[in-house]
Amino acid sequence: MLSRNDPKVYARRLRAVLIRSLPLLEARGIVVVILAGLVGVMAGALVTGMSELVLYLHELLFGVQPGGRLSAMFSLEKPVQALIPAIGGILLGLTVIWLRVRKFRTPVDPIEANALYGGRMSLTDTFIIAGQTMISSGFGASVGLEAGYTQVGSGLASRLARFFRLRRNDVRILVGCGAAGAIAAAFDAPLTGAFYGFELVIGVYSVANVAPVMTAAICASLTAEAFGGVPFPLELSGLPELTASQYLPFLLLGLMGGGASIAVMHLVTLVERGFARLSIDASLRPFIGGCIVGLLGLITPQVLSSGHGALHREFAMNYGLAVVTSVFLLKLAASAVSLGSGFRGGLFFASLFLGALLGKMFAEVMAVVSPATGIDPAVAAVVGMTSLAVGVVGGPLTMTFLALESTRDLTLTGVVLAASIMAAILVRETFGYSFSTWRFHLRGETIRSAHDVGWMRSLTVGSMMRKDVRTIDASATLATFRKEVPLGSAQRVIAVDDGQRYMGVLIVAALHSDLSDGETPVLSLARFKDAVLVPTMNVQSAAETFQRAGAEELAVVEDFTNRVVVGLLTEGHLMRRYAEELDKARRDLSGEG
Repeated sequence: MLSRNDPKVYARRLRAVLIRSLPLLEARGIVVVILAGLVGVMAGALVTGMSELVLYLHELLFGVQPGGRLSAMFSLEKPVQALIPAIGGILLGLTVIWLRVRKFRTPVDPIEANALYGGRMSLTDTFIIAGQTMISSGFGASVGLEAGYTQVGSGLASRLARFFRLRRNDVRILVGCGAAGAIAAAFDAPLTGAFYGFELVIGVYSVANVAPVMTAAICASLTAEAFGGVPFPLELSGLPELTASQYLPFLLLGLMGGGASIAVMHLVTLVERGFARLSIDASLRPFIGGCIVGLLGLITPQVLSSGHGALHREFAMNYGLAVVTSVFLLKLAASAVSLGSGFRGGLFFASLFLGALLGKMFAEVMAVVSPATGIDPAVAAVVGMTSLAVGVVGGPLTMTFLALESTRDLTLTGVVLAASIMAAILVRETFGYSFSTWRFHLRGETIRSAHDVGWMRSLTVGSMMRKDVRTIDASATLATFRKEVPLGSAQRVIAVDDGQRYMGVLIVAALHSDLSDGETPVLSLARFKDAVLVPTMNVQSAAETFQRAGAEELAVVEDFTNRVVVGLLTEGHLMRRYAEELDKARRDLSGEG
């Protein structure tokens, strides 16, 4: 029994008052847009606050001047500062121990939430990821804050949508709005944020979600500006006019960026597996990783934290090939060690920085191999930045708009988009995952995008099977079977042993027309002896089982070990239910009904 002072009672009353006082709630599309604007404001404020807190930690711990960036420093003020990432690793390790004691499950991020859970996210997960990300980046680990930004924006959006009891697809759209607002605020780039929401979190661009996602992105960007958020412009001036002959080299750079992104993702996995094979406890790994990152930071601070300052420095200065290559390798190692050892964050900004360095390296090599091509290093850096980031992050349009909004130069549109598409095609055809979905794959998940497949998982064999199963002892003779199961009384009968364990399917018509002796055991005429379903199978797994067995009807057993028969499912009924749910999901996606 809830008391009148219980917070849940107040929440229900507030919701009831709002619903009664807002006639517009009957117009669902308008409400979603209004809520998207609110989500954008919250995301913009929180992203600015997280960013300022991390910058303050850099000032406090590394002596960065106000307004400066850690990765823009030419060297650490004191060698002892190389221990700071290790200290951050200790703090992160303590959070790992705390989560283990409290038995928290693996946090759910926006892509996974929209793919499997209809946009449902936990605020506890949100605050855990945000806190761990700020510790990681604030203490110098080579990770970006974007994962924390999108988690906060999407987590609060999910809670707001569920507070108003919006339907499943609207919750998913608002989760995308939260992520869109977070990225828009982080880079002062509304189009980038919007297409991040479309391509990566909602999983599709449609008329139904344009207004709310764009509203969230614009509101977030304006809010970040109002709170003094640091914009992300790349000052490029005096760029040469691109010629048609330069497109081919830039397409090659796009392919190189795609290949490099695959290598980056594999490297992170190899480092992670290396820590696991050494049997190092998960709570100690960030400390060891922090020690390694600190040593790399002694060589150059450009490898520390996300790399905003280092990226701007690379565009402002012209370093030689040896310097650019060394920074590329050091940053790659620092990012792989940071993520592989357990620091919380992502590769969003690291991929931008690494891509810019790759582009600079490409331009230097082309200047020697084919000077007549006239590849400009700044343009190559932008193309490399977007193509490598497309492979890691996913979303060609997202990264293309980031390049355009950050450079404010529309003349790069064609070449940037072309290179991004080449990178995306290479990664999709040869690897098949972005960094986020690759991490899901390593955990045993099969999702490759944020497309809603949660309804497919909830459509299980147990929810579709018939429980009125007719069985017969597998040791019965053919004559006994014909006597007990007359022709026309059933289509199929399940043969079981003394313990009601599955032995095979008996086709009634086939057994009545069989010319074998009446004393023949029915077990010898049973079919599909090794093909069974279990109640927990989803519709996709069940359909694959039907296809492999070539069966129209299969028995459902408790589990694969004891094989006790609990039901029966036909392929026809399975496919009808699948088609009905798929049609419903499409109607929800298009905003119908």
